Amino acid sequence: MSLSSTRIRAVIRKEFREYRRNRFIIYTMATLPIFFMALPVIELFNIPASSDAAIVRTQVDVTMLLMLVIPVVLPATIAAYSVIGERDQGTLEPLLTTPISREEFLLGKSLAATIPSIAMAYLFFLVLVVAVRLASPSVVVHAVWKPSWFVAEVLFAPLLAGWSVWVGTAISARSSDVRVAQQLGTLASLPALVLPLLMVLQVFRPTALTAVVLALSLAIIDVGAWRVVSLMFDRERLITGKRAVSMRIDAPS
Repeated sequence: MSLSSTRIRAVIRKEFREYRRNRFIIYTMATLPIFFMALPVIELFNIPASSDAAIVRTQVDVTMLLMLVIPVVLPATIAAYSVIGERDQGTLEPLLTTPISREEFLLGKSLAATIPSIAMAYLFFLVLVVAVRLASPSVVVHAVWKPSWFVAEVLFAPLLAGWSVWVGTAISARSSDVRVAQQLGTLASLPALVLPLLMVLQVFRPTALTAVVLALSLAIIDVGAWRVVSLMFDRERLITGKRAVSMRIDAPS
């Protein structure tokens, strides 16, 4: 399969222009991370300097693992709008009649949802660790400023975001209502939080080997999800509202 980077970049640029025009998307990007992280961050900054180190580590583990909620929930909400939003605005049909393959179309859409979501996740993580460094007691600083947390954020944020994007895109392509698509996309992305939850509950302790294996597994799952969603993508059904006779319909390259 040959992919055109020019066509993919064109889809990404179009999506970014839509984000600037759509205040709801900007509002979602700005408020969802605050909604999920407000309480654990407040509790983290209220830890007294005299607290036991084991208790501090537990609270820090919970807060830092919850940072992975941002790259899971945020891109799912955006991706769920990607296809059905185009259809509601009447711009989907002209776009699908251009010489762009469904793989390029979906990859451009997914990258446009993933890039700002990862940027927001990294930004909130950076603000948190810097604020902890400046305003928290040393026992909290030592628990937060560990290389393992930085590696986990850099490594797993894009991989978890990729899973959420493909789930949201698949639902968006099959839904007929924007709000329903976004609600289902958010709910369907939540299984990706099982792993951080198990770590928070100390069912198992993450190690370097575990992180590498999980990262490779998530990368394989993301690539497989892209292929599966591409196979599910029916251009004729999206344009005419009827299921296509052929299992694979692509525009000429």
